[in-house]
Amino acid sequence: MYVYTLGQWLLFFYVYCFFGWIFESGFVSIRKKKFVNRGFMHGPFLPLYGFGAILALLVTIPVRGNYVLMYLFGAIAATVLEYITGVVMEAVFKVRYWDYSNQKFNFQGHICLSSTIAWGFLVIFLVEVVHQPIERMILSIHGIWQEILVYALTFYFVADFTLAFKEAVELRDLLLYVERAKDDVERMKKRLDVVIAVADEELSQKKELLKEKQQLYAEALEERMEQYKNRLSGHNLHLAKRFFSAHPTAYSERFSGALAELKENVKNLKKEK
Repeated sequence: MYVYTLGQWLLFFYVYCFFGWIFESGFVSIRKKKFVNRGFMHGPFLPLYGFGAILALLVTIPVRGNYVLMYLFGAIAATVLEYITGVVMEAVFKVRYWDYSNQKFNFQGHICLSSTIAWGFLVIFLVEVVHQPIERMILSIHGIWQEILVYALTFYFVADFTLAFKEAVELRDLLLYVERAKDDVERMKKRLDVVIAVADEELSQKKELLKEKQQLYAEALEERMEQYKNRLSGHNLHLAKRFFSAHPTAYSERFSGALAELKENVKNLKKEK
């Protein structure tokens, strides 16, 4: 059962990545009443669904025909995959790309009971209904054409994933910069307040020196604010816009303030347009 070549397994993976993208993007687009390109990548692929489908096909082999065990095996395997993916992505990018914290019976916000229940039904539907016509379609592609298709899709997938990974790292660095900039600005403001307060209490001969310090802190504060505004413009702001559009429930424990700041700037960008 499932004696496929590596190329055929890859084609199955890409097909299910595409189906996952259609499902997620379609569902969210209907809810938002506008097109939303869901997922980590730019193109019509959601790798989590591709890996999930391949995993579902493999783990259900020993229990094929027993729907109860297929349901349990599939639900558990898909939930474990979702949890590991969520934990790894948050560890690498410092952002939680999906968050179930507002759902009942969730675990660390990465997984929840309602999703696990849904995964079980999806696995049975995949194995018993969806995979058979997909299998016939893939196996009907012979020889050189199958190889060309595998190489073309793999090249596109790797290129898209590499770009998406680079942008995710940029977003992480942007959040780190925003957090540091906000802290710097806050410290400068406090120092400036101290200088002003001391200047009011000091003797007249020292006021000139304090005024110079006040001017230096004011200039440093203005320069830091200008750097901050420049960093939150252009490419970075559009990068954040795409991120929030695809992941409206995204959350970051470490960069919660910076993430809120970016959301506000994205809202202001939309208003300006």
